[in-house]
Amino acid sequence: MTVFGFRSSLFAFRFSLFAFSVALIAFFLITCPSSNNQKTIIFLATTTSVQDTGFLDAVLPVFETRSHYKVKVIAVGSGEAMALASWGQVDLLITHSPELEDEFIKDGFGLFRKPLMFNYFVIAGPGDDPAGIRDTSRAEDAFRKIYQGRFRFVSRSDNSGTHNREMAIWEKAQIKPDYKDYLQTGQGMAETLTISSERAAYILSDKATFLSLSKHLKLTILFEGNKNLVNEYSVIELNHKRLSQINEKGARLLSDFLFSDEVKNIIKTFGVDRFGEPLFFLPSG
Repeated sequence: MTVFGFRSSLFAFRFSLFAFSVALIAFFLITCPSSNNQKTIIFLATTTSVQDTGFLDAVLPVFETRSHYKVKVIAVGSGEAMALASWGQVDLLITHSPELEDEFIKDGFGLFRKPLMFNYFVIAGPGDDPAGIRDTSRAEDAFRKIYQGRFRFVSRSDNSGTHNREMAIWEKAQIKPDYKDYLQTGQGMAETLTISSERAAYILSDKATFLSLSKHLKLTILFEGNKNLVNEYSVIELNHKRLSQINEKGARLLSDFLFSDEVKNIIKTFGVDRFGEPLFFLPSG
């Protein structure tokens, strides 16, 4: 496959590399007594970074108390989350992979995607920065330096929003990262950051998860602030006509709550007390 074939292979990649893991999750959901047929339960599939930062712990208990619904969170990569949704195994999505989201909606599984919040992707690595990426002004140039020196790089390789953005940067750099020290975990952001820290490797991460785990990591943010590294999280309500078994009413209530003024105020300040800056920002408009 040529370096420019990354995007065209997303569909095949999603259903070959992750079919087994997604099938296991789906089997659990189908066989678990707490299924979508119990309309007091809402299954929320979300990207791992939203879960790992503790954001959901700050907002869901309030919703559950007021609505008397129980929210069960399934934290996986965005690709896996949308695969589960397409099988009717979850009721609502929070994802951060715009291209896959647009494809998902075009295929008739989602009604719309509504931006909830955003942050930025960063490139982190060992503090001595052997590749010298601190001096670069573009993410693709940073990746090019890492590749030219064959420095260790750890990838999620899980069809998540972070992994898809990483692949887009490699593609823009006109590089296929197939060298020996390009390591693929197939795991979530927190696990992959931990592995990267242990291996003194470079990594692309969302800033929120990185800051949440920073005291446990031997990594430094070396590249950030690039407008091309905006990381947008969106809520997707599912198409009940296509997926009749979902908890449409509960999902709509939860979606409305996520866009309430109360949650917006939480987003504005979430993380400030711990890191001196918010982990997420509200979209403009």
